[in-house]
Amino acid sequence: MSGLEHWEDCYQKKDTPWDKGEPSPGLVDFLQGQDRLDLGSVCVPGCGMGHDALAWAAKGFQVTGVDLAPTAVEGARANASEQPHACSFESANFLDDSPKLPFDWVFEHTFYCAIKPERRPDYLQAMKRWIKPSGFLLAVHYLIPGEDGPPFGTTRDEVFNRFSTDFELVKEWVPRSYPNRKGLERMFWWQKPN
Repeated sequence: MSGLEHWEDCYQKKDTPWDKGEPSPGLVDFLQGQDRLDLGSVCVPGCGMGHDALAWAAKGFQVTGVDLAPTAVEGARANASEQPHACSFESANFLDDSPKLPFDWVFEHTFYCAIKPERRPDYLQAMKRWIKPSGFLLAVHYLIPGEDGPPFGTTRDEVFNRFSTDFELVKEWVPRSYPNRKGLERMFWWQKPN
């Protein structure tokens, strides 16, 4: 089963235990604590039902959510129609496609652990395509062991070593998480060189 088929099947069957019906707690805290961020464009890959994208939009950012699964995109659009903040959603393959224009920010919450580990070099290349020079990657990584997934395991060192040659680390911390992930997530704020 391809990645598209897998994720579409999950959304059609409503087998989506990762969807908590709200934005990432770490993102909520980040946005509340960063009132001086320049408002710009944000891409949310693996956006699912759009909760994280809508949190960025509520702060005034221009947001595009991207997901492989058409059913997820339809759900995100339905959720956005009930909100006062503009947000667009599209079906796309973030790892293989290129954006029409690169973004000021890419935010992802456990997208890295959802892809097969052999695609992680493609993830890095995708981030370099989708983020503008001097733009930012804000990511919440799920640091769990194991190779059977998704979610697929990773470590803080693996994440740091993968990105530190192409991005500058602004900050990293343990974010507030959903109860079942408490202490298992780490948030990284990277900047792409100019």
